[in-house]
Amino acid sequence: MPEITSGEGGNRQFPPAQRQEPPESNAAVRLRPALGVWLRDLIVSLAISAFIIVFIYQPVKVEGTSMMPSLEDQERIFVNKFVYRLEPISRGDIVVFRYPRDPSKSYIKRVIGAAGDRIRIDSGQVYVNGEAIEEDYVPPAYADARSYPETVVPAECYFVLGDHRSMSNDSRDFGPVNQSYIYGKAVFGYWPMDKVGRVR
Repeated sequence: MPEITSGEGGNRQFPPAQRQEPPESNAAVRLRPALGVWLRDLIVSLAISAFIIVFIYQPVKVEGTSMMPSLEDQERIFVNKFVYRLEPISRGDIVVFRYPRDPSKSYIKRVIGAAGDRIRIDSGQVYVNGEAIEEDYVPPAYADARSYPETVVPAECYFVLGDHRSMSNDSRDFGPVNQSYIYGKAVFGYWPMDKVGRVR
């Protein structure tokens, strides 16, 4: 078969025609970076969430009735594990701590007195440093008539009570709690829905 040239001198070799790939659509080009950004944001969000749960907020389930009506049995709350590095434990705080008689268990109670406070309970009425305290978080139906002799809270310890006084195992039974056992403050309820909000 005769060769056909373009008329230029010599036998010039031409490279075989290369196959042209169809250009990617604009939508596909835009989708790839968007997917990368979405994935990056997801990973960052998960990392931040993990950091918050591990180091700052921990979700816990309340078991038992000793903190009713403030906290009910099976209620879900968030505990702030970092707050006491920034501020002192205060009277009225609801704290989570390791049970002094069995540190593998955790308890939740309300702080009534701090180190150096004189605590006395007379027929259910709590006195701190000689003054009767108002406890609107203890309705009459949850009060009891127990008494407790005056005691001074030791250094680095806290006197804690449950709001449901007639159903609570607290500092009246196991004594003041050392600060090293307290690891968080109850701050926010998230379940059931009618209890969503700040823990008081």
